[in-house]
Amino acid sequence: MTHFVSHVSAEEERRVRANDREYNEKFQYASNCIMTSKYNIITFLPVNLFEQFQEVANTYFLFLLILQLIPQISSLSWFTTIVPLALVLSITAVKDATDDYVSMFFILQNEKWMNVRVGDIIKLENNQFVAADLLLLSSSEPHGLCYIETAELDGETNMKVRQSVSVTSELGDPNNLASFDGEVVCEPPNNKLDRFCGTLYWRDKKYTLTNQNMLLRGCVLRNTEACYGLVIFAGPDTKLMQNSGRTKFKRTSIDRLMNTLVLWIFGFLVCMGVILAVGNAVWEREVGSLFQSYLPWDPPVDNFLFSAFLSFWSYVIILNTVVPISLYVSVEVIRLGHSYFINWDQQMFCSQCNTAAEARTTTLNEELGQVEYIFSDKTGTLTQNIMSFNKCSINGQTYGKYIHINIHTHTNKRYRLDFTPFNPLADPDFCFYDDTLLESVKVGDLHTHEFFRLLSLCHTVMRELVYKAQSPDEGALVTAARNFGFVFRSRTPGTITTIEMGRPVTYTLLAILDFNNIRKRMSVIVRNPEGKIRLYCKGADTVLLERLHPCNHELMNITSDHLNEYAADGLRTLALAYRDLSEDEWEAWSASHRCADKATDCREDRLAAAYEQIEQDMMLLGATAIEDKLQEGVPETIAVLSLANIKIWVLTGDKQETAVNIGYSCKMLTDDMTEVFIISGHTVQSAHALEADMETEFVSTACACKAVICCRVTPLQKAQVVELIKKHKKAVTLAIGDGANDVSMIKSAHIGVGISGQEGIQAVLASDYSFSQFRFLQRLLLVHGRWSYLRMCRFLCYFFYKNFAFTMVHFWFGFFCGFSAQTVYDQYFITLYNIVYTSLPVLAMGIFDQDVPDQRSLEYPKLYEPGQLNLLFNKKEFFICIAQGIYTSVVLFFVPYAVLSDATQSNGVPLADYQTFAVTTATALVIVVSVQITLDTGFWTVINHVFVWGSLGSYFTIMFALHSQTLFRIFPNQFHFVGSAQSTLLQPVVWLTIALATAICIVPVLAFRFLKLDLKPQLSDTLVRQKKRKPVGRSVGGAWRGMGSVSEGRLGARGGSRRSGYAFAHQEGFGELITSGKNMRLSSLALATFASRHSSSWIDTLRRKKHTHAHTPPSASGECSPAPSCVSGSVPPLSNSSSVLGGSQDTPIEEETGAAAPAQSMQIVPASSTQTTPALAPDSESAAPQGPAQALNAGVLSSSAVRCHGGDSPGGWTLTLGTVQVSCLL
Repeated sequence: MTHFVSHVSAEEERRVRANDREYNEKFQYASNCIMTSKYNIITFLPVNLFEQFQEVANTYFLFLLILQLIPQISSLSWFTTIVPLALVLSITAVKDATDDYVSMFFILQNEKWMNVRVGDIIKLENNQFVAADLLLLSSSEPHGLCYIETAELDGETNMKVRQSVSVTSELGDPNNLASFDGEVVCEPPNNKLDRFCGTLYWRDKKYTLTNQNMLLRGCVLRNTEACYGLVIFAGPDTKLMQNSGRTKFKRTSIDRLMNTLVLWIFGFLVCMGVILAVGNAVWEREVGSLFQSYLPWDPPVDNFLFSAFLSFWSYVIILNTVVPISLYVSVEVIRLGHSYFINWDQQMFCSQCNTAAEARTTTLNEELGQVEYIFSDKTGTLTQNIMSFNKCSINGQTYGKYIHINIHTHTNKRYRLDFTPFNPLADPDFCFYDDTLLESVKVGDLHTHEFFRLLSLCHTVMRELVYKAQSPDEGALVTAARNFGFVFRSRTPGTITTIEMGRPVTYTLLAILDFNNIRKRMSVIVRNPEGKIRLYCKGADTVLLERLHPCNHELMNITSDHLNEYAADGLRTLALAYRDLSEDEWEAWSASHRCADKATDCREDRLAAAYEQIEQDMMLLGATAIEDKLQEGVPETIAVLSLANIKIWVLTGDKQETAVNIGYSCKMLTDDMTEVFIISGHTVQSAHALEADMETEFVSTACACKAVICCRVTPLQKAQVVELIKKHKKAVTLAIGDGANDVSMIKSAHIGVGISGQEGIQAVLASDYSFSQFRFLQRLLLVHGRWSYLRMCRFLCYFFYKNFAFTMVHFWFGFFCGFSAQTVYDQYFITLYNIVYTSLPVLAMGIFDQDVPDQRSLEYPKLYEPGQLNLLFNKKEFFICIAQGIYTSVVLFFVPYAVLSDATQSNGVPLADYQTFAVTTATALVIVVSVQITLDTGFWTVINHVFVWGSLGSYFTIMFALHSQTLFRIFPNQFHFVGSAQSTLLQPVVWLTIALATAICIVPVLAFRFLKLDLKPQLSDTLVRQKKRKPVGRSVGGAWRGMGSVSEGRLGARGGSRRSGYAFAHQEGFGELITSGKNMRLSSLALATFASRHSSSWIDTLRRKKHTHAHTPPSASGECSPAPSCVSGSVPPLSNSSSVLGGSQDTPIEEETGAAAPAQSMQIVPASSTQTTPALAPDSESAAPQGPAQALNAGVLSSSAVRCHGGDSPGGWTLTLGTVQVSCLL
């Protein structure tokens, strides 16, 4: 297991003294300066050169340069290697420096934060990011309270409360803070986000410190005017940075393959050198010795063996162009061009945010075309985190159908209600479209009034019209009540004041029965001005419907049908009920409640029992349906990526119910899925499933399921999950997120994508690519990624082909020149071949080529699969390319050799001379490779034409110039081919020879491609041939349009089942805080509106690629399921733990239907289309019958959390495997 702790500390404990830098600096604690760059001014040159020489080719060229400096073995000048090598190293260094510069940042937005030191006391104001890990000393709120949003840490956008130690809560005056000299002794730096242990020593007393007293870096101060904190951890020691991975040097799979291929080529080069050296030894011994009298060996050669030794190194230099250094220059230029295409793509520009897509690195573009696994954050990545009141059911009547049908034009139109004439206190941003509900309120319907009265009273929202809700869901409900005439105005510890239909009403607040994850509901008990006592309750329908009075049976059935409809639309639902209490009932229950509240042992259990006692025999009012709006195009994007065989996993720090709801909304989860894997780290400090002895089982189990959601994971655990897939699946991974809690995941994946959300730019600055909307991901992968991979593969195939064709001619020539290391071509042609004559056409192909237009790439996602399977450039394709190159070299050498050996000029002079042969072979080579690239280019632009024909023209122009009399007169010792071009190319036999060689080289290639096109065409070939035919059933605008409106944030409707997801905060509420009065302000302060904001903590769903050998039995409906319907065998549970919240045991969230029987093994049982069965059965025992809540049909889990004999352990992850009915998008 790889650990991602960015700063390793040897501290056993940390001692911090307030306002005493001299004392604190002797411990040499880290400063608050954070840099994510790989280099600095001092380390750039050595580190960058070290990284560049990890490329085998660069080391290879350095070795060749050293050889060329030895005159006895070099046939070429040293500058032919050192100049290109220096150019490549310089260009790459500049590019790396640029990439690193744009990712260098100080996380804190004010650069003065870098000067903060441990022990300093700093002031934070409302809506500011927390600068470092702080001990809260005091705040502008009463009792030292402050409110924070931790979305950057755990992805949860509901506000949390932190409170200072009581002894420091009154230190609000700067003078008092300046004289504060308390000392903190605490734990050393670590990555535990939910744990802190320390002690404050001040004025000869000590005070215990917990996580409730800490403000962690990355949090945002909300609805608190100001607070003061003592810096405990700074910079890399903060818990956020301890969860961030190190900046890694990322390389593509093609780069890694290239290293292997370069080694193979070098081995092939050595073999050729050995063969030619042996030939030299034989020739010098048998033939060369006869010429010693007038052609002696050059010193220090004194025998044929030493001559062979020098000949070996000479041929290594001559034949080195099988891997020319220009290859790497061209690769960098192509990647840079692809990056600019991403930056310039107007279809990835968000006009709302005025943000364009940005390629923050230029080295990973082709890797975008090979992605198999996407790990996605949820909040701010998939969702907007904006909750809207969408529909409701009141007394059996459903409201919220907002489509108006015009009987005259037969068109549908949405009419947004205007609440302002009816209610001047209405929220102008509230959207609702069903006027029948507003009319019901206006006419005074009692049930409707009671419905909205409940919403205005049963909550823990604070403030007046600027609502401070614990979760966006609760804020949406209170806002809905406000617009329909029931306005929550204020509260005290004992009262709630509302405005009901324009009339102020004050209720006495008798009790708050707060929400928690076990109860899944909350209640308030109030006394109205007439003295009547009533209990109002809202909660998950799975728990609330069981507590209704029997007389509600018929209404419950109708409301349940409405809940099914709402859930089918992907909405988050709540049921609402009330109960009237007599004075005697209230007094009796109040006494038992006070007794339970004051209990010293089992207080939580006693309170739960008291709550259960009063929340019975309630009367049903109705239900609400809230939409957590997805980002635009999320369902369509997930659908298209799924069709491209890309598996999407969701990793989130959020609760299970929230994750599952979003899974359904974005159509990752649908009703006919047979395998769904949901794993939850209830105690975030434990991760048994990620430990070494469990990682194989975790990966195999997760990859056997169609959907994977990991809940309650820390940033470090996100990165560990990514590393597991990289380690065990050997697949290209992509991580996408928008918050600081996604940084480690983004750095760990092969490709990191940052979304520029509303909560800072930490993820963007740590990413390789960035844009503002998740929907742009499909274009980034299916268009730019696929094109980049295609272009790079075609470029490499052609490049190796043309250089083997060029270089191997020297090998064949060696057998005819006495193995003397003589070159076929003149040295200027050798120098210019890869720089001028053939560089630009292949560069144009590598930058601009495409097989199908971008729209076709989106319409046919299966076009993406060749990249995932690495079909376009692999070891097999490489050998095919070099085989074609060797074949071409054979033709280019032996055809001119055979023809010219007996040919004569028109005047009878023989043509069989070295210069004529060299010019003929070189001309044939340039023409053949130019014809070949015209065949390989699939998309012609003006630039392609200019480069191809211009390069061909430049060859003849430069050749005639180099062979001219003028240059020969100026440099007689440098130009030995004077007049050769003119005399050779005037001979018809030479052009016939060139034409014959070209035909022999090209005709087999054409024949092979025509046969392949007819016998085994690829999908892209079919699309090209059917270019004028309209696509059927797969267009994004057509097929996906039937799945729902993008703007609605949902993809279609699910039918037949209701999941148990509910709209509520998923942690203990503010109830105790409200009734204690600690939250009540001493003075009224106007603060900014708390708006729903993006965050990041999820890594979306995974659907596993099904192997062809998997069994696929038909479903009960007779249709074949695309996935294996049964995965059996004894699989050990990944964990057997319960969750810990607030320091007390909190049992795992379980479905109401499955039996919580102990299990030592588990099976995934197939689900039919008409009936579902428990997915986790203890061995062969059958599960208990389902309860009335029908949790299986509610969407996710078919049984309770896996538990082992002997009860729950205090840590670890709870594995929940279930059969979920969902529509497969394959």
